[in-house]
Amino acid sequence: MTDALSVRKQPVLQSPRKRQRVLLMISSMRGGGSERQVLLLAQHLSREHFEPHLYLSEAAGPFLSQVPSDVTIHAYDAAVASKPSHTQKLYFPGRALRDQTRFVRQVIDENQIDVVYDRTFHMSLLAGGAAKGIRRVSTIVSPPHLALPSVESRFVWLKRQRLARSYRRSDAVVAVSRQAALSAERYYRLKPRSVQVIPNPVRFSAPARDLSDARSSGRTRLVCVGRMTSEKGHADLIDAMASVVANWPADQPPPELHLVGDGVLRGELEHQSQRLHLQSVCKFIGAVDDATDAISGADALILPSRFEGMPNVVLESMALGTPVIATKAGGTIELQHDQPTAFWADVASPASLADAILEFARRPDLAQQHSKAAWQMIQTHHDLNQTVKRIETLLAG
Repeated sequence: MTDALSVRKQPVLQSPRKRQRVLLMISSMRGGGSERQVLLLAQHLSREHFEPHLYLSEAAGPFLSQVPSDVTIHAYDAAVASKPSHTQKLYFPGRALRDQTRFVRQVIDENQIDVVYDRTFHMSLLAGGAAKGIRRVSTIVSPPHLALPSVESRFVWLKRQRLARSYRRSDAVVAVSRQAALSAERYYRLKPRSVQVIPNPVRFSAPARDLSDARSSGRTRLVCVGRMTSEKGHADLIDAMASVVANWPADQPPPELHLVGDGVLRGELEHQSQRLHLQSVCKFIGAVDDATDAISGADALILPSRFEGMPNVVLESMALGTPVIATKAGGTIELQHDQPTAFWADVASPASLADAILEFARRPDLAQQHSKAAWQMIQTHHDLNQTVKRIETLLAG
């Protein structure tokens, strides 16, 4: 039955011993950090030991074309579209979750899935009801006491209860940062130290950059990459830029901020920049499939977030050798170990963020030191192969 509902079906390769069939679960392939991490697993899981399948609520997004051809995709939206119109049922609260849970259970049964990897709140809700009786590894990507009320507008208390039950039933619960792990244990009343930390890996690493002549001519280009939602702190950044422009070093031309991304707040943010007379400073680029060029071409990346789990955009910036200016939000501060790796600012404080940006402008020598320390930290603590092996160990049980 699921053959007709799958976007792609490839023949199962024969192996001398049985490979474990793992169902990776994510909402879509639209390009966020969690989508990137699930894609990395789909690409790099050992084919000797695992046969990866991929569940998507919606088969959409620029990463979809990067899913390996030997990964079977099971898409809920394709399943719904394939049904005759007369079988569509009336909506009531909870129907979508119930129907998706039923579909995931069908995928598990018909494909003889051995283990499920669910990542993000919604996928853990689905897996908690659908993956009973088989091994599960669940991943928490943000501090839930902040993230769940932010991303879920209705029945938050009920979803909190169901997620707590789902995580207690998981064979392994992983968080991408220590801050997210501690928040999960408290918010869901899980056993202390029951959530283990596996930081996000980086998908690439370029040689450490020489920044000595990076700003010798032209305007300093700052870049901010992320969805334009309240928790990402764009409004704080735009407020900060008004102070930055007023206090920018006199021997340098004024900076330019490229805002890469889109979201529900874009109109408000554009109006805010106009009200502060920053139209020539703040450039709204819109969403892009891959922000690598924007990050590597910038003099610094700015992360103004109000909360984070483990920001992929900062990891990628550090791997590319681009200096980072960031708030001490959630797991972001965990991207510093023995040596400073970024210019740090307080959360939800435009004044503190402005000070950090101005320090970056005045101290190119410090930016160089931070970037080198960050690049070395990435090599040691966020290696892709090591991270995949740790997750494979959890999946194997």
